[in-house]
Amino acid sequence: MKSEAVARVSGRHRMTPHLPNNPDYEPLRELFSHHIHSFDHFIEYGLEKALMNIKPIEVVDSNTQLKLRNILLLEQLQILLFAWFIHTFRYNLNSCVIFVLFLTQIILWFEKPELYPPQKERLSRTVRESLYPFECRQAKISYTGKFLVDVCFKYGDGPGGAVIREKFNFGQLPVMLKSKLCHLKGADPQKLVSCNEEPSEMGGYFVLNGLERVVRLLVVPKRNYPTSMVRSAFKNRREGFTDKAVVIRCVREDQSAVTLNLYYISNGSARVGFRIRGRENLLPIGLVLKALIDTTDHEIFMSLTSVYNEKYEKAMGCVGTQILSERAKIILNEVRDLNLFTRIQCLQYIGEYFKPFMDGMENESHSAVADAVLREFILVHLDNNHDKFNLLIFMVQKLFSFIDQTSIPDNPDSLQTQEVLLPGHLVTIYVKEKLQEWLLKAKKLLQDEADNRKKNFEFGSLADVKKALDKNPAKQVGSAVENMLKTGRLVTQSTLDLKEKAGMTVQAERLNFLRFLSHFRAVHRGSSLAGLRTTSVRKLLPESWGFVCPVHTPDGSPCGLLNHLTASCRITSYYDSEGIIRDFSKINKSILSVLVGAGMTPAIPKLVKAGPPEILHVLLDGRVVGAIPTDIVEKAVNHLRKLKLLAASAIPEDLEVGYVPISMGGAFPGLYLFTSPSRFIRPVKQKFPEEKNNNIELIGPFEQVYMEIECPDGGNGGRLKEFPATHEEIHPTGILSVVGNLTPWSDHNQSPRNMYQCQMAKQTMGFSSQGINCRADQKLYHLQTPQAPIVRTATYEKYRIDDSPLGTNAIVAVLAYSGYDMEDAMVLNKSSVDRGFAHGHIYQTESIDLADEKNKSNRANRVFRRSNLDKKSHSFIDSDGLPYVGQKIKPGEPYYSMYNEVTSTSFNQKLKGSEPVTVDYVAIDVKNKKQLQKANIRLRRGRNPVIGDKFSSRHGQKGVCSQLWPDIDMPFSGVTGMRPDLIINPHAFPSRMTIAMLLESIAAKGGSLHGKFVDATPFSSSVKKPDGTLENEEDSLVNELGSMLTSRGFNFYGTEVLYSGVYGTELTCEIFIGPVYYQRLRHMVSDKFQVRSTGTVDQVTRQPIKGRKKGGGIRFGEMERDSLLAHGAAYLLHDRLHTSSDHHIADVCSICGSILTTSLIQHQKKAMREIAGLPPGRVPKKVICVNCGTSKGMETVAMPYVFRYLAAELAAMNIRMTLQLSNGAGA
Repeated sequence: MKSEAVARVSGRHRMTPHLPNNPDYEPLRELFSHHIHSFDHFIEYGLEKALMNIKPIEVVDSNTQLKLRNILLLEQLQILLFAWFIHTFRYNLNSCVIFVLFLTQIILWFEKPELYPPQKERLSRTVRESLYPFECRQAKISYTGKFLVDVCFKYGDGPGGAVIREKFNFGQLPVMLKSKLCHLKGADPQKLVSCNEEPSEMGGYFVLNGLERVVRLLVVPKRNYPTSMVRSAFKNRREGFTDKAVVIRCVREDQSAVTLNLYYISNGSARVGFRIRGRENLLPIGLVLKALIDTTDHEIFMSLTSVYNEKYEKAMGCVGTQILSERAKIILNEVRDLNLFTRIQCLQYIGEYFKPFMDGMENESHSAVADAVLREFILVHLDNNHDKFNLLIFMVQKLFSFIDQTSIPDNPDSLQTQEVLLPGHLVTIYVKEKLQEWLLKAKKLLQDEADNRKKNFEFGSLADVKKALDKNPAKQVGSAVENMLKTGRLVTQSTLDLKEKAGMTVQAERLNFLRFLSHFRAVHRGSSLAGLRTTSVRKLLPESWGFVCPVHTPDGSPCGLLNHLTASCRITSYYDSEGIIRDFSKINKSILSVLVGAGMTPAIPKLVKAGPPEILHVLLDGRVVGAIPTDIVEKAVNHLRKLKLLAASAIPEDLEVGYVPISMGGAFPGLYLFTSPSRFIRPVKQKFPEEKNNNIELIGPFEQVYMEIECPDGGNGGRLKEFPATHEEIHPTGILSVVGNLTPWSDHNQSPRNMYQCQMAKQTMGFSSQGINCRADQKLYHLQTPQAPIVRTATYEKYRIDDSPLGTNAIVAVLAYSGYDMEDAMVLNKSSVDRGFAHGHIYQTESIDLADEKNKSNRANRVFRRSNLDKKSHSFIDSDGLPYVGQKIKPGEPYYSMYNEVTSTSFNQKLKGSEPVTVDYVAIDVKNKKQLQKANIRLRRGRNPVIGDKFSSRHGQKGVCSQLWPDIDMPFSGVTGMRPDLIINPHAFPSRMTIAMLLESIAAKGGSLHGKFVDATPFSSSVKKPDGTLENEEDSLVNELGSMLTSRGFNFYGTEVLYSGVYGTELTCEIFIGPVYYQRLRHMVSDKFQVRSTGTVDQVTRQPIKGRKKGGGIRFGEMERDSLLAHGAAYLLHDRLHTSSDHHIADVCSICGSILTTSLIQHQKKAMREIAGLPPGRVPKKVICVNCGTSKGMETVAMPYVFRYLAAELAAMNIRMTLQLSNGAGA
C-alpha cells in the first residue's frame, strides 16, 4: 500500500532540477514585451506620424504687405525676374537670395526625424564609442540618444517654391533598454553578461541620472468605442443638460486623442461637446450632421428613426421607441431656427464661431475654418465625413436608447470599456506636444523680428531666420521628455486628453526581483481617484476575470486602484507575433471581405438602414462598416473565430470579436470588432477547433462577458443545454498574477492572507541582483544565505524565480514556548542565526562628483588626495584619497579625502550614523585622464537577525523576532534530535485560516525525506487529466502528503514528540514540526530605532528637533498630553513638556508685567584680591527694566522658551502681553 502511494506521489511531484543549463527566458520576456514594443513603434513609426500631423506655421512680413490689386503684378514681376536671374547667373546662389527678398511669407514644418543609439561624448573626430546601460548606472548619467529633425523652410505659398531643409538637434531623447535603439537589443544571456548585465535582463525601462525609471501603465477609456454613461457632472455643463451622455475617446494614428461627448438635453435634443485649449465648446447635433455631408432633413430624419419599427415594438432587442421621431424633429428644428438650410450655411456658421480659437487660420475663409474644426475635433479617428456622419447617427441612437431605458449604460470602471496607455504612446504624444510648442514659439519669434523695423533683420535671409530661431533652443525638447520621465509629471498647456498630470513614472526599485517585475505588470487608475470617497472604482468586477489579479493589490489608499495583470494577460501592440509591424488597412480590408462574404451589407453612404432586432450594426475600430441580419450574425462570429486560429488567414490572432446579442433592456446590441493596440488579451482554449493542435484563442475583456467559457474541472458551471460552453480555461491559475501564483496552495488560504503575501513578497530581502558588482544603487538589500523552496508552484520554474531566491527553508515548530511568542512574535534559534540563517547586508553606494554643479566656485580645483600631514587618516584612506576595499570604518572615522589645489587644504569626510560599515567596492571614473573627479564608494552594513526584525512565511503570517533563544534551551525531537530554527505560536492559525502553511510544512518534510521538490500549484485538484478524471479524485491532498511521511517512518500528520530543552522532560502533547519557507522582510530595528537623551534643538523655539537622521526626538503631541492628563500624571507631564524640552528662566518686571523690556547691566570688574584656596567672588547680576527705568521689582520666572517667543511675535503685531506675578499657590 505504501509503495503504491509513493509511486503516485513521485509521479505527481516532479523532481525538477531547478537550475537548467540552457534556461528559457521567453516566458519572462513576454511579461515585459508590451513596454518594449510600444517604444519600438515610437522609434520606427510613431515619431514620423506625429511630425506629419504637426501643422506647418506661416510667418508673414508685415512691412511689405501690398494692396490686393498689386499682388498679381508682383507675381508676374517675380516670374520675369526669376527667369532673368536663372538666365543670367545660372547657379550663382546670391541671385536666389535677391529673388527671395521679394517673397513675404515663410512656411515652417518638420520632416525626417532621426534617432541615434546612445553614444559616449566624442573623444576624437572619427571614433564614437557606444554607451552601455551599466556605465550610465555607475556614472549617474542618462541613457539617451541624439534626436535630429529636418526643419523645412519654404518661401512663398505657391507650389513651385523651393524648400530648404536644415537639420536641427533637438537634444538627447531617453532610450528604453532592449528597444531597437538599445545596444542590448537581441542579446543572448552570454552577450548580456559580457555587457555587465544580468543574464535575465529584460529591459522595458529607462536609465536617467543613474536611476531606473519605468512608465506605469495608466488605465484610459477604450479607444474609438462609444460609451454611454451617467455622471452628475454633466448636469452642471449648462442649464437644461441632464446627467446622461455618450462619450467616445477618439485616437489618431499618432496616438493623440480627442474625447467627444454627446450630451442629452432635457428638451429632447443633443449637444456635441469637445475641448479646444481646455475650454469646452458645444454644438447642436443637427448642425454637425448637416455640416459633415450634403444631405437633406428627410435623410437625417430617416437615419435617426431607422432603429424604430412598429412591427417590433416592445419585442426583444428593440432599442427604438415612438418618441424618436419627435426628438428627430426637435433636432432638425434647432438648425432651422438658426436660419441654416444648406451645408455651406452650416459651415459658414461654425467657421465664424470658431475662427478666434483656431491658431494660424486668421486669414482663412469661414468654411475652411469649419472644415478644420470638423477634421481636428470631431471623431478624429475617421478621415471620411460619411463615416463620421454614420458614427454620429449611431451614437445618437445609442444615447436615445439609453434615455428610453431600452438599453443599459456601460460601466466606465469595467475592464470592458478600458485599455492602457503604453510608455511608447505616452512618449509619442509628449514629443509631438513639445515640438508643436517649439514651432509656435518659433513663429512668435520670427513674427516679432519681422514686425520690429528698427532691427537689421532680413526676412529673406535664411541666416537671419536661423539666428532668430537660436533664441528658441531646440535642445529643450529632449530635456523636457527626460524631465517628464524623471519626475512623472506632464508639463503641457493642453491636457493631452489625459486626466492625470503626475505620477506617470515610478522608480523601478530592485529591492528584490518580484518587486522589480511587479512595476511592469502594474496598471493604475490614476492618483486623482485615490482621494475620492467613492468605492465604485475600487471594486473587483467579474469582467476582470483572467485579466486583472483579484489578489495582488495593496491594502490602504491605493487598494483596487493599483492592480496587476495576470500572468497570462498580454497587451496588444503594433507588432504581430513574428515581430513584423502590422498593416491595419490590409487587415481591415480582409476583415470586411470576410464579413461581406458572411452576409453583411456594407455601409453605403446615405443608405437608410433598419435597426435591431432585425439587423445589427457592425463597428470595426470605431467605424460603422455595415449591418448584418440578426439570424446570421452568430455564424459570422464563429467563422471569424475559426479564422483567427488559422495562420494562413489575414485575420489577426488578437482580433476582438465583441458580439453583443439582442436582449430585453440589456447592453446596446451590435457587432464590435477591435484590432487596435493597447487592449488587454488573454489565451483560452477553443473546445471544437478545426485543427486539434492549434486551439488557443486570444480573447479580450469586451467579448469575454458574452462568451461561454468553462473552467477545466469538467463541470458545466450551471449552464443550460441550449447554451453549451464553446471555450475552456487553460488552467485555473490563469486568474492570478505572477506574484500571486508563487504562494503554494493559495486555494487553501483565506483570501486576505494571500493579499498580504503579495505585498510582503515585494518587501523581502532576497538575492536582489546577480550583477551586483556592476551596479551603483543607492540602497540594496541582499540576503547572504538564500535557498530555493522545497514546496513550489510551477511558476517558479517558468519565470526563473530561482535565479533570485527570496528566503530560507526553516524548521518551524508550532507550540507556545517561553511566552515570548505572543501576538505573532516568534522565537529564533540563536545557533541557527549564528550558522547563517537569514544573514543579510545592506549595500549603500555614495557617488561623489567633485565637479558637481552645487560648488561652482571651487569645483575645478578639487581632487581626491590624501593629506600627508594627517598621518592618522593613512590607516583608513589610500594615497589616492579613497578608502581601502575591505576596510572597516567606525562612525566618526574618515573614509575619503579631498584636496583643494588653490587653498592647499584637505578635507576628510567622516562617516555619519551610529553603526560601523565595511568598504565593499570603490569605482572610479577614468574619463578625466589628468585628475580623478568622480568616484562611487559602496559601503556594506551587516544585518544579521536581531530582536525586533520582521519575518514572514509565504502565507501572510508575518511576525517579529522576540528572542534569540540558546540552542540548548530549544525543544528537541526524541527521534531525530532536531531542534527547530523557529517557534511560532499556535494561535496564529485558527482565526487566519492559513491551512496552506500547515500543508507546506507536511509537504516540505516529505519532500526533504524523499529528496524531491513538491509541486504546490494551486487549484491542481480542479484540473482534469487527459482521461477525463480529476487529478485528485481518488485521494485527498492530505492523504497523499501524509503517505510520503509514513513511508519514511514519520507521523502521518507531521507531528513529533518533542522534549523540553530546559527540563529535559517530554512535552505533554505531540508538536507539529516541519520545514516552512520563511522570508526576511526589509523592516529592521537597526533602521528604525530612535533614541535621544539630549541633542540638537531648534534655533527659534529651543525645542528638540524632529527626524531620526538628525538625532531628533519623537513628538509628544496633543493626544499624548491628553492621556497623561487623564492619568493625572502632572509631574511627568511637566517633565516632558517643560523640563526636558525648552526650560527657560526669564526675568520679568513685576511693575509693568513685561518679559521683553528687561536688560542685563554689565558691571565693571573691580580689582578684587583673591584669597588662596577659595573660589573667586561672584559679581552680582543686575537686571533693569528698560520700560520702567528701575531694577526694583525684577523677578525670575521659569517658563517654556516658546512662551517668550510668543510674546515677541505678538509684540511684532503690536499686541502687548503683560504678566501678573504672585507668590500665592492658588493665584
